[in-house]
Amino acid sequence: MAAVLAWGVAPAQAQSLTQLYDAAHAYDAAYQSARANAEATAARADQARAGLLPQVGLQAGAQRNWVDNNVAGQGSSRSFNVLNGALVGSQPLFRPANGIAWDQGKRAAEAAQAQLSGAEQDLIVRLSQAYFDVLAAEESLHFVRALKAAVTEQREAAQRNFEVGNATITDSREAQARFDLATAQEIAAENDLRVKRLALDQLVGTNGVQPRPLAQPIVLPQPQPQDVNTWVDMAVNQHPGVLQSRMALDIARLETDKAKAGHLPTVDLQASVGQSRYPDGNPSISAAPNARYRNTNASIGVALNWPLFAGFAIENRVRETLSLQDKARADLENIQRTVAQATRTAYYGVQSGHGQVAALEAAERSSLTALEANLLGYQVGVRINMDVLNAQSQLYQTRRDLARARYDVLVGMLRLKQASGTLTPADLTSINQMLRAEDNPPVTAPGAQPPTAPASAASAPAPTDKKPARSKRRGRPDRR
Repeated sequence: MAAVLAWGVAPAQAQSLTQLYDAAHAYDAAYQSARANAEATAARADQARAGLLPQVGLQAGAQRNWVDNNVAGQGSSRSFNVLNGALVGSQPLFRPANGIAWDQGKRAAEAAQAQLSGAEQDLIVRLSQAYFDVLAAEESLHFVRALKAAVTEQREAAQRNFEVGNATITDSREAQARFDLATAQEIAAENDLRVKRLALDQLVGTNGVQPRPLAQPIVLPQPQPQDVNTWVDMAVNQHPGVLQSRMALDIARLETDKAKAGHLPTVDLQASVGQSRYPDGNPSISAAPNARYRNTNASIGVALNWPLFAGFAIENRVRETLSLQDKARADLENIQRTVAQATRTAYYGVQSGHGQVAALEAAERSSLTALEANLLGYQVGVRINMDVLNAQSQLYQTRRDLARARYDVLVGMLRLKQASGTLTPADLTSINQMLRAEDNPPVTAPGAQPPTAPASAASAPAPTDKKPARSKRRGRPDRR
C-alpha cells in the first residue's frame, strides 16, 4: 500500500486542460499523421498543376564515331568526335485531362484538410475523456477511502458495544465484512487510477500528469441551440467526414470527365535550339572533311495528337468511373445518415446526463439524510449496524456516480460538437474556466464531508435493561 501511495503522489503543480492539449497537439501520433498527410496532399496538388505549366529541358551528349569507307576497292577509315547540346521546351495549349487532374488535386487537398480537422476534433475528445477519466478515478478512490474510514469507525463502535454487552457479535462481523469489501474496492480503485493516469501520460507525452479538478459549485453547460434538428443540420453540412465524402464525390465526377477527355485531341507548343560540334571535322563534308565543323539549329511549332481508336479502352474506362461515381454518392449518403444518427445520440445523451446529474444531486441529499437518520436510530436502538453500513455505502456510491455523471456531461458536450463538426480548441477554454484555480483551495460542497457516527453512538451506555434492548435490535419491530 505504501508503494502505491508513493507512486500516486501528485506533482506540485496541476495542469489545466488547455495546457495538456498544447502538449498533446505536438505529441499525438494520430494527429501528426493527419497533418503530414495534409501537407503531402497539398504537394500532390501542386504536382498536378505542373501539367499546365511549360516544361523546359537541357539535352547534351558526346559521341565517338568510327567511319570505314570502301569505294571501288579503294578504302579509307577515320574516327571523329561529336558534341551535341540542345534546349527543348514545350507549353501545353489544349490538354483537358491535365486541367481536370489539377482540379482533382485541389479537391484532394481540401479533403485532407477536412481529415486534419477531424483528427484535431478527435484529439480534443480523446484528451478530454482521458483527463476526466483520471479525475473520476481520483474521486472514486477518495470516496472509497472515505467509506472505508466510516466503516472502520462503525466496526470499532460495534466491537466496543459487543464487549460491553450492548450488541451481538453479528454487528461486529457485519462491519468486518463491509470493511473487507471496502478494502477490495480500494485496491481496485487504486489500480484503475494508475491505468487512467498512464493513459493520460501516454496521450500528452509527459509523465506524472496531474489534472486540475472542477471548481465547486459548478453549473454544467446546456447545448445551444436546444434543438436536435439544428444540430443535425450542422452535422450533415460541416462534419469532416461529410466534407471528405463530398470531395470524394467531386473527384469521382472529375475522373469521369477526365476519362471522357481521352477522345479529345491535345495541342502543345514546342520549341528547341541546339548545336552540334565536330572538333575533328565532319567526314560527310567532302570539301573540308578535316576542318572543325559547327552546326546550330532552332525550331518552333505546334504539335497535334488526336487519338482515333484505342481498342475501346476509353469507353470501358468511362464505364468504370461512372460506377465509382455511384459508389462515392452512396458513401456520401451513408456518412450523412451515420453522422445524423450520431448527432442525435450525442444530443440526447447530454440531455439525459443533465437529468442524471439533477437526480443524483437529489439522491445525495436524500442519502445523507437517510444516513443521519440511521445513525440516530442506531444510537437509540431502533436500527441495527447493517442499516448504518448500507446507508453509508449508498451515500458514497451516489457521490461517486454524481462525480462521474458531471464529467460525462462535459465530455458529452464535446462529443456533440464533434458529431456536428463544430468542435474547436476554443471549446476547451470554456471548460478550462470551470477548473479550480491553482491558488484556490478545494471548495467543499454542502454535505460533502462524510458523516461519522457520533461519539455517543460509538460508546453508547448500556441500557438499564440489556436483554430487552438486544431483543429489540434483533426483532427490528419498526423496520419497514
